[in-house]
Amino acid sequence: MKRLFYILAFALPIIINPKPVAAQNNNKNLVVNLTKPGQPGSLKVDLMSGSIKVSAHSGKDVIIGYSGRGDDNDRRRERHNDAAASGLRRIPNNSIGLEASEDNNRVVVRTNAMNRDVDLDIKVPRDFSMKLSAMNNGKIIVEGVNGDLEISNLNDDIKLTDVSGSVVANTLNGDLEVSLRKITPNVPMAFSSMNGKIDVALPASAKFSTKMKADNGEIYSDFEMNFNKGGDKEMMKVGGGKSVKLDKWLYGSVNGGGPEFMFKNFNGNIYIRKVK
Repeated sequence: MKRLFYILAFALPIIINPKPVAAQNNNKNLVVNLTKPGQPGSLKVDLMSGSIKVSAHSGKDVIIGYSGRGDDNDRRRERHNDAAASGLRRIPNNSIGLEASEDNNRVVVRTNAMNRDVDLDIKVPRDFSMKLSAMNNGKIIVEGVNGDLEISNLNDDIKLTDVSGSVVANTLNGDLEVSLRKITPNVPMAFSSMNGKIDVALPASAKFSTKMKADNGEIYSDFEMNFNKGGDKEMMKVGGGKSVKLDKWLYGSVNGGGPEFMFKNFNGNIYIRKVK
């Protein structure tokens, strides 16, 4: 049975459930009880503006901590310059419209706050997969979880620390830092950024094949890699005395090879290192 939990404002948090469930809201924390406590679960968060932090804890519930940032100066000036508001006193609008739903250990968190940055601090059981997405004004940080991680941030950093499982992570304008203490065998992974460094630490015994490209940067690693023959670019002659440049990937293998790990950067370096 799907269960919904809502928080409409900071001052007066409200929980609405189609049927009574064991959920609480204390000190800006929303506690979501899982249908199958002690079993693996998943978390999905889509955030327009703000930060997401997820960390593993020893409990069996999902605890969602939340806070909102005030309006920035530009937005305040725009509202103060509203002619229709002349002579009226501005009343702070603290609503963030946070919604959490749970269905068979699948937890989905959303917020409809369009003009306010929201910071989420979520605690989950260790065996939790997740799909996290953010767009503006905040980092995505994940610590200590074990699962399949799909992470996307448009305009800030991604940092995954002491995680296990598999990772697909990309950021457009930010750094990407990942430390994997254990990887899922035979599962491909991907790490990409447009403007920022990529720094990935993997177990020394990891077996994988590499597909790498850094258009305007360098690639560094302390793994012993065997590379396939060929350079990173080649020229192909075409008619009329013109030529076309073909971007080529650098392929290699580590510890005998395995699933493909893709590393792609446009403006920034790539670092592939052993977990210390």
